This record gives sequence, structure tokens and C-alpha cells, in this order.
Amino acid sequence: MHEVPHACTRIPPQSGVAFRLRAGEILRIHDPMGEQVADLFAFKDGDHACSLSSGRSIDYASKIYLSSGDTLYANDSRAMFVILEDQVGRHDFLLTPCSQEMFEILYKHQGHHPSCFENLYTALAEFGIRPEQIGTTFNVFMNVEVGPDGVVAVKPPKSRPGDFIELRAEMDLVCGLTSCSAENSNNGSFKPIDYEILQRA
Repeated sequence: MHEVPHACTRIPPQSGVAFRLRAGEILRIHDPMGEQVADLFAFKDGDHACSLSSGRSIDYASKIYLSSGDTLYANDSRAMFVILEDQVGRHDFLLTPCSQEMFEILYKHQGHHPSCFENLYTALAEFGIRPEQIGTTFNVFMNVEVGPDGVVAVKPPKSRPGDFIELRAEMDLVCGLTSCSAENSNNGSFKPIDYEILQRA
């Protein structure tokens, strides 16, 4: 068997896209320049009550850092993705996508700030998905450390230029994917994210 790729797509800095992913297809997410985060969220195509669940995934894996061989589950405990290959090994599944409110509350930002939450719900709107349906994202390449006292610290991503992660869809999905808009998550700069959809043939 070999991989048959679709065209590689670039997500510009501080933006997002939405697309369908069929069961068995592989989503490969690249960090082309290094130290950039991509927020991923997904719904079962045709049944948007079934969505990606951080809680289920962490519970069933018994760990907070998911990598090669681990499964990402839906809120109804069905498998959504299996991580096939992971060149970085550190991703976050604890924190919600950055939002306008987050920038205001945490960073006292005034005025509009691009955010993953806005980019996700804007891109997913064409599939009939509403903002309140989007939960905690799988934050690809995001480096979040949890101290012994439970304090959470966002550190620079460990990803280097060209690193990627591959996730195989276990059901037909509608996916939203961003190039993260939070300065603190991306070591102070905004860069693109590349992705491609691979089929086994």
C-alpha cells in the first residue's frame, strides 16, 4: 500500500479552514516554519451532536499528552482519529481555542484580535455548525506544561520546520483547522500551517 496525496494546502497566519475527511483518510498537519500551533476540532459528518472530546480522549488514554498510537475519541466514546505518526510528541488537549474574550481577560487586549475560536466557527459555518458547538480543541504542536502544583504554563512549541503529525479518520468527519492566533502559544510570532489529506491505495 502507498499514500495517494491530495494537494497540500497552506493556512495563512491567524486564519482557519474547514473540510470533510472520510473514514480511512489521513490528515497530515505540517509546521512549515517551526514553533506554530494548529487548533483541530471535528464533528461526525451528518451528526454534529457527535464531536471531538478532550475529556474522553484523556480519560481513555490515562495521560494528558497524546502521541503516536493514541486515539482521539468523540463525546459518545466512538473513535474519531488515531495518531499514526508524530514527529513532535507534544500537543495540548487541555486548553480551549483562543478567543476574543481570552485576549481581553488574560492579556487585557483592547479591540478585535484574531482568534482560533472565531476562525473555527467562521470556517465551520458552511457546514451548519454553530459557535457554541465547538469545544476544547486538539492543539497540535502546542507545548503546555503542568507543574506539580497544577499550574499550567504555555511554552514555545517543540516543532521544528517541516515537522508533522498524521491522524487517520475513524469515521466520516467535518474538520476545522487553524493557524493559531495567540502570540503566547507560538513563541511570539504568527506563521502558517500546512495540511494535506492522504489516502491509502
